Amino acid sequence: MIYEGVPTFPDAGRVWRIAERLGVNIFHTSPTSIRMLRKLGPDEPKKYHYQFKSMTTVGEPIEPEAWMWYYNVVGRKQATITDTWWQTENGGFLCSTKPALDAMKPGSAGPPMLGIYPVIFDEHGKEIPPGSGKAGNICIRNPWPGMFQTIYGDPDRFVQNYFVKYNKNPKSTDWHDWPYFAGDGAVWAADGYIRILGRVDDVINVAGHRLGTKELESACLTVPEIAEAAVVPIVDPERGRVPEVYIALKPGFKPSQEITDKVINALETHIGKIARPRTVRIVPDMPKTRSGKIMRRVLASISNQMDYGDITTLSNPEVVEQIRVQVQGAGPVVKKKGPEDIARFGEA
Repeated sequence: MIYEGVPTFPDAGRVWRIAERLGVNIFHTSPTSIRMLRKLGPDEPKKYHYQFKSMTTVGEPIEPEAWMWYYNVVGRKQATITDTWWQTENGGFLCSTKPALDAMKPGSAGPPMLGIYPVIFDEHGKEIPPGSGKAGNICIRNPWPGMFQTIYGDPDRFVQNYFVKYNKNPKSTDWHDWPYFAGDGAVWAADGYIRILGRVDDVINVAGHRLGTKELESACLTVPEIAEAAVVPIVDPERGRVPEVYIALKPGFKPSQEITDKVINALETHIGKIARPRTVRIVPDMPKTRSGKIMRRVLASISNQMDYGDITTLSNPEVVEQIRVQVQGAGPVVKKKGPEDIARFGEA
C-alpha cells in the first residue's frame, strides 16, 4: 500500500485506519516514523482492528524503548520485528534476525547474515572482540557478491572512503588486507548480536571514551515523560567534547527540574558518569526534515555558537529560532564557523 502525505496527517491514527480498512498485515517503516507515531498518538493503535504478522524497522538504529512500543502496542506482541542493517552500497542486508528463526532483541540489528564476516576495530585498527562492551567502527572482512565495485567516474574516492582507513599495506592485492569500512559505529554483544550506534560522525569522543549518540538517546528515552531526544557534541576545554541533550516532552507534561534530573540519572545509570551531559535542554519540538528526521547538525551548531546554515527545507523552521533564543539569548544570529567534526555532525 502506498499513500500520499505524512503518516500523522490529519491525525496519528491514519496508518492504523488504513491497515484496518484494507487488511494490511505487513508494516515496513523507519524508526523516525515509529518515534513520530508514538509521540503524537501512543494509544492510537489500540483503537483499530488490524493484525500485523511482520513488521520491519530500517534506515537507522532504533532505540529499545521505541522498539518495545512498536512490538507491544503496534504489533500487539504477535508480530515479528525484523531490524535490518545494510547500506545502499551493499546490495543487501549485512546483519539481521531471520523472522521466526532468530530471537528478537530490542535495539539490535541481529547477527551477521550468511557470508558476511564483520569485525569491529577501534580508531587504531585494533580488533574489539564480541562481548567486550566497547564501541568501535564496524567493518566487513570479506568481499561479497552484492557489494558495489566502484564510484562512477571516481575510483580513487571509492578506495579512500571505504577501504583505506584500515589498510596496512597499500600495495597489497590480497583482499584480507582491505576490510570494508562501513562508516558506522557498533557494539558486538557476547550473544553474537550487533547493535548499530549510528554514523561515525554521530559518535562523541569524550576524554577518549567513544559514546554513540543513539546509545545516549536510548538512555534518555527510558524516562517516561520524554517523547524525543537528540544528543549533540559541544566543545569542552578539558575533555575535548561533551554531550549536550535536547528533549521534547510527551503531550501533557511540562518542563521541570525533576525531568532534567531524571535524564541525567538515566544517562549515568545506563552508560556511566562519563555520559553526564553539559546541559539538558527541554525544547518545544525538534528541528526536522519533512520526512521527520531530527536535524542534529542544527542543534549542534546552536549549542556551539555556530552558523546553522540553510533551514528552509525543514518542516518546522520556526522552531530553530525558538531554540536558538533559548540557548544563545535574544541577540543576533551567530555566523562564526566551528570545528569540522561538529559542522558536519549528524549529516549522514
